[in-house]
Formats: sequence, C-alpha cells, structure tokens
Amino acid sequence: MNNAVPFIRRRSTTACLAVAVAGLVVFAGLAGLGQQTPPAKQPAVPPAQTANPPAPFKRIAYRLSMPQPASHLFHVSIDVEVPAGAAPATVDFQMPRWQPGRYSIGDFAANVQEFSARAGASPLAFAKADDQTWRVSTRGARAFNVTYKVFGNDLSGTFAQLDVTHASYTGGELFMYVPNHKQDSVELHVDAPPGWRVVNGRTETPDQRDWKYPNYEILIDNPTEVGPNWTLDTFRVDGKNYRVVVHSRAGEGGRRAELVRNLEKIVHAEVAMWGPPEFETYTFMIHYAADNDSWDGMEHLVSTQIILPGALADSGALDNTLETAAHEFFHVWNVKRLRPVEFGPWDWTRPAQTRSLWIAEGLTNYYGHVMLQRAGIWGEERLLDELSVIISNVENAPGSKLMSPVDASLAAPFIDAAVHRQRTNLDNTSITYYYRGEIVGLVLDLLIRGKSGGKRSLDDVLKRMYDEFYVKSPNATYYLKGRGYTDEDFVRVLSAVAGEDMKGFYDRHIRGVEPLPFNEALRYVGLQLVKTPGRGGFTGGIVLDSEDRQSLRLGLIHNNSPAERAGLQQGDVITSIGGVSVGRSAWRAALNRYRPGDRAPIEVQRFRQTVQVTMEIGEPEDFDYSIESLPNPSSDARALRAAWLSGQR
Repeated sequence: MNNAVPFIRRRSTTACLAVAVAGLVVFAGLAGLGQQTPPAKQPAVPPAQTANPPAPFKRIAYRLSMPQPASHLFHVSIDVEVPAGAAPATVDFQMPRWQPGRYSIGDFAANVQEFSARAGASPLAFAKADDQTWRVSTRGARAFNVTYKVFGNDLSGTFAQLDVTHASYTGGELFMYVPNHKQDSVELHVDAPPGWRVVNGRTETPDQRDWKYPNYEILIDNPTEVGPNWTLDTFRVDGKNYRVVVHSRAGEGGRRAELVRNLEKIVHAEVAMWGPPEFETYTFMIHYAADNDSWDGMEHLVSTQIILPGALADSGALDNTLETAAHEFFHVWNVKRLRPVEFGPWDWTRPAQTRSLWIAEGLTNYYGHVMLQRAGIWGEERLLDELSVIISNVENAPGSKLMSPVDASLAAPFIDAAVHRQRTNLDNTSITYYYRGEIVGLVLDLLIRGKSGGKRSLDDVLKRMYDEFYVKSPNATYYLKGRGYTDEDFVRVLSAVAGEDMKGFYDRHIRGVEPLPFNEALRYVGLQLVKTPGRGGFTGGIVLDSEDRQSLRLGLIHNNSPAERAGLQQGDVITSIGGVSVGRSAWRAALNRYRPGDRAPIEVQRFRQTVQVTMEIGEPEDFDYSIESLPNPSSDARALRAAWLSGQR
C-alpha cells in the first residue's frame, strides 16, 4: 500500500439507528420463515483457522454477478460440496473484517444483505453466529448453496464499487470463506453485464470468466475490473510480460503511451536490484476516477491497483501515478513474498499485529523514491527534495518523539485510514510508519555503504532476507512458500551485512525514539542535513480544523504548546488577535507581528461565549530540513553518491 498520496477519507455515519433497524428486520425475517429458525443452542464460533484443519471440502465454487449495476449490489453464490461420510451439522460462512495492505478494520459484513441457503430445491436454516458469521444447518446435505448480496460503491483498494460504468473489487470485501477451510482450493466464475469485459492479474485469455485458485487467500488477492471501456497496453522485461490496464473516466491528454514507457523504466530499475521475479505476467491496474477523493494504491502478488482522483490529462496525475507504481511494484518482493511472520495466512476476525510495518511499508516508501531516480524519471535534486520533505514531516511531528517505528507498526489499526467514533489525540502522539521507516531506510543504506566502502548496502539486506526467508526456507503454511521473518531475523541479517552488531542501533532508533544520525550517514556521500526556521513562523501549536473552511476553528492543539498553556482548546474559534479581527489567511501574520516574549491577547468563541486568553509568543516551533551538498566533497564521497543513486557498486 502507498501512503505517499492521500487515501479516501471515510465518512463517519450515525450507524446506531440503522443497525438497530437492520437487527429488527433480520429477526422478523427469521420469525416469519420456519426454515430459518435458529437452533435452540448455538455451538461456539470456531476459530478462524485451526492448527490441524479438517479434510478439505470436495468443492467450494464462487459465482459473482452484477445484474443491476445501478443498485450497487454484487450478487454472490457459493456452491459447497463436503467429502463423503457424515456431513457436518453446520457450516459457517464468514466475511473478513479487513484485507491485506490496509491494516484497519473494514467490517465488510456491514454491507451483506439477503443471505439464504438451499440444498437443491429445499431451503436450509441459518442464523447469525456473530456479526461476521452466518451458520447454515446442513440437514445432512453434502452439497448445498448459499447466496447473498453485497452493496459496494467505493472505488478503493479495500472496498468494492459497482455502478452503471463499471465494477471494481479485490475479493475479501465480497467473498465469504469457510472457517478452517481457507486452505482448500476454490473456483470463481464471473457473470459480466452484456458488453462488459473482465480483467485481473490472473487473466490468461481475453474472454476468460472462470478461475481456479489454490486457496482463499489467493482468491482475494486479485483486484478485478469489469467494464466496457478499459484499455490494455503491454511490454516485456527480461522475458516477463507486463500489462497496463487503464480505466479512465475523463481525458488522458495523449499521455498513456508516456505512462507505459515510464512504467517499463520502473520495472527495469527494480528488477535490476532484486533479480527476475517469479511470475510470468504482472498487471498494473490503474483507475482515473474523475472525482475529488479517490486515492489509493494496493499491492498484490501479480498485480497492483492504483487509483487517482482526477484524469491522466490533469497536471501532476502522471507523476502521482508513477510514484505510486514505483512503491507498489517494489512490494512484489517486499511484503508480498518477503513478509513479516504475521502476514499470511491471516486471521480475518481481528486486525493483523506486526512490529515490522516500518520495514514492509517504510522501506518500500524509501525504495519507491530511490527507484524513480534509478529509472531516470527523477533527477538527484528531485530525490533529495523529496527526502528533505519527509525528514521535515517526521522531525516536526509531535508524535515522532513519542512513537517509535516499531510502535507505529503496532498502531496501524488506529492510524491506517481508520475511522474513529471518539475523538483521539493521535495527531499529537502518532507518526506514520511509512515516513518513519523511510528515513530509517535512508540512514541505514548510507551507513552500510559508507562503512563498507561501497561494497554493501541496504539492497543487500533485503535481497539476503528474500533469499533466506522466501526462496530457501521450508514452507511454513499453505499460503506461500518460505516463511515470514521476525524483527530478530531482521536485526541478525542487518548485522551480518553491515559487518557489526546493529542491535544497539535497532534498540535506540527503531524500537526507541532516539533521533537518527542523519549527518553521520549523509557525510559518507558528501551531503549534509541543514536545519532552518520554518517559513510558517510561530504558530503556538495551533492547527486549524481542516474541515471548516470558513472560520478559525481549532482542530488540534499541540501538547505542551504556548496555545495549550494559554488555555486554548480544540473547538475554540479565534475571532481576533491583538484586538484585530483575523481570517484564515491572516492569523499567522497577526501572531508573528509580536516578538518572542511578548504576550498576545486572543479572543475566541467557545460554547456560544466570548473568551479572552493571553498567549506568550515564542520562537518558531517548526523547522525546514534540506539535504544539501557538503562543500568540496571527497572523490570517495562523490563515488559513493553516484553508486547510491544508480544502484551500482
């Protein structure tokens, strides 16, 4: 997943009444249909996956149709056939709570409706076992079918969209699984509306409608586009096939050929580092949504889904697409195959918990930017500017002093596009593992290069891990070959490549929050980090509410800031500073007319009352960080910098 571009902002809703009404409807339906009356006593819901799963079912076959696109309702049918012998008394069907790549809860079961079950022409009883599980009473039948509908109208890498123009889905938001049978092979048939074509990363023929997958996890690892007007371009790199599927809702400005050429450059650069990928075909699936909020990028085993809010013809759209693609294609190796031990097979009943998202996502963010340089799409100045901005974001964030890269990884369910019904203080206490991991990657890469005289780099750490844990390790589960790594594994391999024990570095800067040694690392390549007062001046720790474009409503007050000490709080609306009315464009200038040590009177509206406070003015709190060349760097430093930027020794 790429967090370098904005995500879709999920809209909170007043759901309590809707849920209550839905519950009444469900129970009314159960009471009115004798075949759906729940058993007197329900057995406990089994765990999502047992250590010793039962014999596989003879068949689990999904059928997906979309007969009325304007309804936004996907129709799902699942045929199940159990082995010979005594049929289980009940079979559970469960919707995941989330999907890989987005680590917050999605609660896909909320959009399921009209569930039913039948054995031939006979209805089967079913009941909800919990909020994501439907339990079917088989009545001894060894073959039966369940059907249900799923509402989907979100174009994203996590949710599904069906409308009159197309359908887009990944899988986990649509397809239930049978607990303890996620390892069974499955089939899928897609019924498309007339004139609509189907494509995903595992499509092999233009008219394909049927697929077979080795297990449920692979089934839901396939973003799919169904529609009448997507386009397909292809290229080859080192004997592998690459497809570029573009779904555009607005003009492309003649830039699609340029897009394809640059994607080919990215593939060349990343394959040059990692070596040949194990797939035969990879698909870039790109949507230009022609709206204002559909941003996303999500990685998959043989494809990626990239979603931009405007049109390819828009200024900046091509750059945003390529930046996202460089990140997501790097995930072919890092995350999808070289993976934390917690990543697959998953327990879909609760969010994943790993200490290593700063590796999986943060190091990928670092290499996504470096690869744009190595591909010749960015120049050195652009790369250094981008890294400077990220360092500035991290160093100025209050949460960077409180949350380590490891803790940021563990906090992913709270900070990865999550929706919060309660107010939180996360803006003051958290930091994204993407940017935090990226600057750790920069420092580690340059330290290893410098201390080894250019013989080794962070590239070697990742490639050695890929070889050890994915290529050569015995299969730990049914999901993929190899096994996942632990943070102890990472420190061990990092130390071996660096030629010194890196546990102390890990404890201080990765498990801890000690500032990174930027200048020690940058000096090896003839660079330095320059810190200057921020151009925004003194703010007192005030952050305006981004949703309120009219007033000076305070959306956030930094902890231990002059504004907090003055008694300002979230929700206050500033009306004047120093007795002068101010608007959103003038409040900073009004504060910065005072000198450090002065006391500025501020008037705010709070709960329909006018309140006067006085804030002591201080020095600017934020700083700008820029990576700049050292004067007269040595020839060794220049050579190391050239090798770093090119990926050469």
